[in-house]
Amino acid sequence: MRPVTSVLIATATAAAVAATAAVLARRRLVIVHVTGPSMLPTYRAGDRVLIRRVSARSLRRGQVVVFEGPREGRWRAGPLPGLDAAAWMIKRVTALPGDPVPDDVAPAVADAMVPEGRLVVIGDGVFSADSRKWGYVPADRVLGVVVRGLTSGRARVEHESAQPGWTPEGAGWVPVDDS
Repeated sequence: MRPVTSVLIATATAAAVAATAAVLARRRLVIVHVTGPSMLPTYRAGDRVLIRRVSARSLRRGQVVVFEGPREGRWRAGPLPGLDAAAWMIKRVTALPGDPVPDDVAPAVADAMVPEGRLVVIGDGVFSADSRKWGYVPADRVLGVVVRGLTSGRARVEHESAQPGWTPEGAGWVPVDDS
């Protein structure tokens, strides 16, 4: 074999490996754009976060998760929808299956312990629609956990929630950013 041919084969192999790695990373990692004040001060409107897709059994207390939110007060069943077909929410996991139900969530649920396949999630901000309002989140609705915040390159500004007359309707929904 000539040296030029082996260089071409090595280059083609490296390109194929890089393309495969990019496809696998794209399936496992997602970037979302945070809207609303539900995770203030941790994340602000306009922040972008990197999400790693995970199974429900790998979730831990304290992790920030992105999940499909309820529609008209009800949770969907079945596989998660496409990234652009759902209303995604971002909250912190505060209780896992088998954990005691936190006192501030108890009025929204009837159990003393979090049942199997369910999670308790709470927003870090004052204005947050979360488990205190609609009870448990089905663990199978979780898209993934926040790996890290991404720098936006812009100055941080106070969210409109700091302004008089602001209401928290729709707070915490996170559209997927395809960039």
